[in-house]
Amino acid sequence: MSKQENSVVFGTEDILTSLCNSVTKVLTVATQSQIRYSGMVQRITKTCLKPDIGCFVLFDGGFSGLVVINFSAQAAMELYQSYLLSMGMAKEELASSHTSDEVSNVMGELMNQIVGDFTGKVGRELQTHITQNQPKMLVLNKQVMLSVDTNLDNPEARRVTFFTGRNNIFYLELAIDRTEFIKLYDFDPHEAPDPDELIAQINGESATPSQQPKPNDHDDLLESLGM
Repeated sequence: MSKQENSVVFGTEDILTSLCNSVTKVLTVATQSQIRYSGMVQRITKTCLKPDIGCFVLFDGGFSGLVVINFSAQAAMELYQSYLLSMGMAKEELASSHTSDEVSNVMGELMNQIVGDFTGKVGRELQTHITQNQPKMLVLNKQVMLSVDTNLDNPEARRVTFFTGRNNIFYLELAIDRTEFIKLYDFDPHEAPDPDELIAQINGESATPSQQPKPNDHDDLLESLGM
């Protein structure tokens, strides 16, 4: 066999699987319930924010793309309540509606943990680096098309169905440039620096002004997406 035939190739579906595993890992631990996703994936042409809560994250670096998660009100409330109850909060202290700012804030925090886990794996397993913006959560009553796809040279988009512990449904959509990572030589993914250790080191230092988010980052990002 030639060297090329022995090469291991990681494509869009492999990246998607890694992302889906980050979703199930983070949400399963956070909510103390079993989160799972469908064994079938849909090819889609456009990514959309849909009711009742839509969340999106842009990433750039080794490859560029967009992650969207669309939660029904029932799925969002189940995840929100399960997460806070598992942390010891009393049920009567929780928000009663998915339109509450507290629900959006908590879902945004969980989304940030998901993307952080994913970017860490990208660094270890694909030996490249991607950065992401702060997740944006929007309570919606209608579908919103995201035009960020037009910024990708050769976009591919996928949608995966997820199920909560109580079988409420939410959807993950991924849009990235068509890309393949070809393994040139064997390496141990665990040789890469542990991102959690790096974050702990960074948090131990004083943040510089450039690390602080700009007050109008949210508005600028929405404007860049044509929203």
